[in-house]
Amino acid sequence: MQHWNRAIGDIEADLTADVDVQELARTAMTSEFHFRRMFSTLSGMPLSEYVRRRRLTAATAEILDGSTVLDVAVRYGYGSAEAFNRAFKSLHGMTPTEARRPGAVLHSQPQLRFHLTVEGTTDVKHRIIEKAAFTLVGVNTRVPLIHEGDNAVIADFERSIDPDLRTQLAELSDQEPAGSVAVTVNIDEARAEGSFLDYWRAVATTRPTPAGLGSLDVPAGLWVVFDTEGDFPEALQQLWADAATEWFPANPYRWAPGPELLSVQSDEGRTSGRGQLWIPIERA
Repeated sequence: MQHWNRAIGDIEADLTADVDVQELARTAMTSEFHFRRMFSTLSGMPLSEYVRRRRLTAATAEILDGSTVLDVAVRYGYGSAEAFNRAFKSLHGMTPTEARRPGAVLHSQPQLRFHLTVEGTTDVKHRIIEKAAFTLVGVNTRVPLIHEGDNAVIADFERSIDPDLRTQLAELSDQEPAGSVAVTVNIDEARAEGSFLDYWRAVATTRPTPAGLGSLDVPAGLWVVFDTEGDFPEALQQLWADAATEWFPANPYRWAPGPELLSVQSDEGRTSGRGQLWIPIERA
């Protein structure tokens, strides 16, 4: 976490300068790909959005001190006063002129600070599994990424799946994770709220793909499997946060490219139950 905080400090050193993400990743002792992914998972926003909000926060202070919009816009890398005004309004809900009025309620983005908290009572249940190559067979759609709460697009897609198709899929399953699984793949690197990904209702199998169904070939590799139980969807969504903030920082593995699998067994009423999250990993 010290390395990550040094990287944040490098951003703060000059908010008007271009951000060298490769250099930030080196400071954090990781690759650029994993720096972007882990930053978004840990902070809840993409790196680019954090930098934009920090710059606007600093720029707002200069606006309130009397600097002209054009001078501030140029200093913080905006091509015109109009572009700066649009960005300013997106953060504050008002123009720079309105922000100068007494009583204006403004927003700010504080500097991020990363902390790793270790609690002896916290047990992250997981397994490391080496799997041979297999195929995911099922149906898929494109959905927005929702960090918390119900995803209406996924819910509508799940309701549209014919029960006979679900039975057909169940008969194809011949390995772990057993039965029907929710699959997310082609996820935006920054994992920004509202970005799009491919969502599958599928089964893991080594059998041929029946006509009319899609397939996704998964190469042999290592997987970490997390278990949870509790209220839906919160308990399931928390799995990703726990993986990023608790398990990966403490273990010699990193998130590998590939599909992420969620297996769910719901209780009566479908508002709670048990779940398993499968994430592809590689040695760090």
